[in-house]
Amino acid sequence: MTNHMRSNKNAPVEILIVKLSAIGDVIHTLAFLDVLHQNFPRAKIDWLVEEGAAGVIEGHPAIRRVIISRRKSWWLKLVEGPCFGEVSREIFSFLKEMRHVRYDCVIDLQGLLKSGVLAGLSRAERKVGMSGAREGAWLFLKEPSVKVNYDQHAIDRYLEVATQLGCQWDRWDNRIPVSETHRHTLDQLLAGHGFTGGNLVAINPMAKWKTKLWEPDLFAALGDRILTEFPCRIVFTGSQDDRPIIENISSMMKNRPLNLAGKTGLKELASLYDRCRVLITTDTGPMHMAAAMGCPVVALFGPTSPLRTGPYGPGHRVMTSGAVCSPCFKKTCDQWSCMRDITVESVFEAVREVFLLEKTSKSQKNDNA
Repeated sequence: MTNHMRSNKNAPVEILIVKLSAIGDVIHTLAFLDVLHQNFPRAKIDWLVEEGAAGVIEGHPAIRRVIISRRKSWWLKLVEGPCFGEVSREIFSFLKEMRHVRYDCVIDLQGLLKSGVLAGLSRAERKVGMSGAREGAWLFLKEPSVKVNYDQHAIDRYLEVATQLGCQWDRWDNRIPVSETHRHTLDQLLAGHGFTGGNLVAINPMAKWKTKLWEPDLFAALGDRILTEFPCRIVFTGSQDDRPIIENISSMMKNRPLNLAGKTGLKELASLYDRCRVLITTDTGPMHMAAAMGCPVVALFGPTSPLRTGPYGPGHRVMTSGAVCSPCFKKTCDQWSCMRDITVESVFEAVREVFLLEKTSKSQKNDNA
């Protein structure tokens, strides 16, 4: 980063980021936000996001306004009953809020029709997006798409856009902002589930794609093995809909774990991962949340590519079965071997490595003190 960037008279004053969903994708964009803020510290940055992921960025010190699209809620209201008038008023209010500011630059990092239309409806001098945009999203841009490499991680792709905007940096921060209130709420929740302190190991066993799932009995066996080897408590995370499956996993374990599925908001979940020794997870949003909070991740990958969407940064472990058909990016599959053939032993060894690495790091710090 240079002084020239900070004093540039042509630097944008009003910026709108369009990154609507999903939770992991929004987390990936936090590094881009930080770089923008470093280079344009006087700029007022707004973020357009869908309600399901809004909790990730609400309260972020670099954001002036979080503008929430309730697209899914509007659709449900229209499907469930005659609410056309109510939905129309809500959409009109949303568009009025979005168009209230004449932005110097709108950046569409979603690259889909739903984001392209909103970028097109915004009032902006510049409308920027990435190559590879789908569903005609590129039609709403005002300048050529920024060429990015889709074999790169999503964070690196977004930072390519920052480079195109003239940004320079030597570091960035993508932590999710959490307050003392969120931490206190988590402490109370843990205490209410009988946790009195010590090491926490989190397991997030669910994912939206069936092909990303690992078998429940394997998670149960892994949890028991971890509890046998390390002094810790296992805590499961997920959504309210995930609770029955997680209860099934818990029932197969010799030692009852904590089940916080559906009990935390996004900020409380980030606070939880911030204090965990490790998270074992499928390829899903909480994986990226833990990585952003500095929690080591052991991630199980099958149909998707860890190069594109794996946990970002050092200290993480990615587990695959080595299936020749992976990654296929299929949401349905008759074989499912890419996930099924990942062994409990291999995942446990990855967890052991994380524990030993952390122990070694603490020992070195004490020796140098």
